[in-house]
Amino acid sequence: MVRFTFIFLLSLFVQSSSAQSDWTIVGKIIDDKSKEAIPFASALLKNSDNDEIVAGVTTDINGDFTLETSTNKVYLEIKFVGYLTRILPIVFDSNMVDLGNLCIEPNAESLGELNITAEKSSMEFKLDKRVFNVGQDISSTGMGAMEVLNNVPSVNVDIEGNVSLRGNQGVQILIDGKPSVMADDLSSALGSISADMIEKIEVITNPSAKYNAEGTSGIINIVLKKEEKKGVNGSISFNTGWPHNHSVGGSINLRANKFNFFTQFGAGYRSLPRYEESINQSYIDSSKVESDGVNYRNENFYNITLGTDYYINDYNTITLSGNFAYEIEQQPSETEFWLYDGNNDLVSNYKRTEVTSALNPKFQYDFNYVRESKNNKDHKLQFSALGRSFSKDQSSEFNNVVLIGSDAYADQQTRTDFYQTDYTFKLDYTNPLNDKWSIESGAMYEINDVGNDYGVYDDDNGVWVSDSSLTNNFVFVQKVLGLYATGAYESEKWGVKVGLRAENTDLNTLLENTGQSNNQFYTNLFPSIHSSYKINKKFSMQIGYSRRIFRPRLWDLNPFFNIRNSYNIRTGNPNLLPEYGDSYELTAIYMNNKFSLNGSVYYLRTTEVVERITVLENNVNITMPMNIGTRDKVGIELNGDVDINKSIDLNGDFNFGYFNRRGTFNGQNFDFISNQWSSRATMKIKLPANFDIEITGNYQSKFETVQGVTSGYLFGDIGMRKKLWKGKGVINFSVRDIMASRIRENTVVQDDYYVYAFSQRGRFITLGFSYSFGKGEAMTYNGGRRH
Repeated sequence: MVRFTFIFLLSLFVQSSSAQSDWTIVGKIIDDKSKEAIPFASALLKNSDNDEIVAGVTTDINGDFTLETSTNKVYLEIKFVGYLTRILPIVFDSNMVDLGNLCIEPNAESLGELNITAEKSSMEFKLDKRVFNVGQDISSTGMGAMEVLNNVPSVNVDIEGNVSLRGNQGVQILIDGKPSVMADDLSSALGSISADMIEKIEVITNPSAKYNAEGTSGIINIVLKKEEKKGVNGSISFNTGWPHNHSVGGSINLRANKFNFFTQFGAGYRSLPRYEESINQSYIDSSKVESDGVNYRNENFYNITLGTDYYINDYNTITLSGNFAYEIEQQPSETEFWLYDGNNDLVSNYKRTEVTSALNPKFQYDFNYVRESKNNKDHKLQFSALGRSFSKDQSSEFNNVVLIGSDAYADQQTRTDFYQTDYTFKLDYTNPLNDKWSIESGAMYEINDVGNDYGVYDDDNGVWVSDSSLTNNFVFVQKVLGLYATGAYESEKWGVKVGLRAENTDLNTLLENTGQSNNQFYTNLFPSIHSSYKINKKFSMQIGYSRRIFRPRLWDLNPFFNIRNSYNIRTGNPNLLPEYGDSYELTAIYMNNKFSLNGSVYYLRTTEVVERITVLENNVNITMPMNIGTRDKVGIELNGDVDINKSIDLNGDFNFGYFNRRGTFNGQNFDFISNQWSSRATMKIKLPANFDIEITGNYQSKFETVQGVTSGYLFGDIGMRKKLWKGKGVINFSVRDIMASRIRENTVVQDDYYVYAFSQRGRFITLGFSYSFGKGEAMTYNGGRRH
């Protein structure tokens, strides 16, 4: 089935690309001074006799355009705001006219008022990655980085904040090519990044050896905007929403000859409610525990980023930046429990309330030095040093009130003293030997130092007594040394890139109170190869292979847990081993002025697969990650975009994966074959008076797990935008998860027990206003995350 679909898609591309008018004109529009490509410029073919428009397009993200005409009596007119119009006669020597690079000059009179923005998000394809350029889509209103990720083809973020790529977790998230502040908690890592701060997102399903080998499913690199406009530029925004999501944020940039100063800041309050219910049932004695409740994560948050680029000269640049974020967190919750005996008679019913408070300071500091060659700016040496720290001082109180029954449940308290400090040092060297050949090499050294001191105390007749079985200090220290080298050849039509990376891992964990330790020391090789072939300007092919690793993180290894719900416990496994993945991919890409489509066939083989296994003991379900066997997944992915007319644009993606799961655990066989698929469609409509509407629908299919089933769900978003004062001001309104149907529902069915878990976030409504000054762009900023 997969092979037939791909062959059909390939033949469709070839047939489409072969159909053309009598004459075809191609070219690339660039800035006369900087020689950089100009996207979204207008290229018009006009009749030489009467000046009527024969055909017209806008350039793509690379400045390229293609025009087709059935008459050869035409001339070309190039227009773009802030530039002088250029008229160019066309002389036809053949059916195909390649005009090459066409320079246009800035209009000195209007240059001071130039304000260029990318209205629509777009996708471009590189040799070893896909690049999602983040435009001013309405769905980004009040959004954080997690929601922007959910708009990227191939990427899905569930309501728990778990990121998957083509349905697989084990994804490495980078920010500007570097590990995030809190790699173990993506919600915290991306909490202070908003949609307006993001320039593009690189999706790398088969990373080259240049990249850290972490992440068996691939890499997602979030590239933040760097303002380059001279003078003082900036933007400020206000947002409000329900559930509570109120914030103010801004950015200021000062660009001088030698220095570029930048800052971004935000503050606000948000509330994140979540409804949960669960059922634990034993098939041995038919006893059962049910629970449901609502918990909140309410936060006051403040964050600021300060930085400067210092241009020593034309070839040497130093960047220093720092970020500080501070959260004051409250987590009130109330959960009700019902306990039934083997005859289904209610034995006990009680409510458990939680009052949790926490202080979360975060720091990040970054030093970067780049030296470029005088002969070629791509010939450069780059050194970077990154430091990150996060800490949490948290205390909780749990009180129980019995509603039915005589059993007494002791009140409890917990305290958490958590810290994480990370250091990353990188040295990268790039040398384009000539127009076709290039080499890269480099080294990386990363240190992760984490500690989690956790204590539980029971109320014994008014005296708080430490529960030694639940109290411990977990220390995690990991050091990774990496070395890599790549070589690439790229001509006008064909390119290939090969590389090899070696990484040594030194991991040590210790439970201080019990003395239980886990020491791992291992070295791995990670080869990669990528190739592309451009059949014509509309149709190209890519193929790639890479080997990756997923190293267990703190919460995968730490055996201690939150006691919010004493009957549903998630804990880590100190003996967990790394997961390895080998990824193969073949992609076909077709693009023209109105329509683009790319299709991929991929195969991912994963060994030592990390699965979360649930066991039931005394009506308490305990979920722990385990290494269980292998998974072989074959899939097909389609992404498309079509401009139906000047007012309506439609884009979507579809991913289908068929997987074979093999493994055993505690004598139980987990072999099975299943599939999983997802789809997304977005319609963007331009209305009169500068109004825009955007509607998005998403569907995630159900899929089989090693112990049960995860349910599917359908949800939709809608957004509206009104531009004011030629785009300097923007009013945004959005509703995410309109039907409150985005859920997480898992069922575990085994011979001896049944476990059901359900959670739901609900509908989010946001209203925002933003205004830019100087040459800045209006933005929408919420200062933080929402799942």
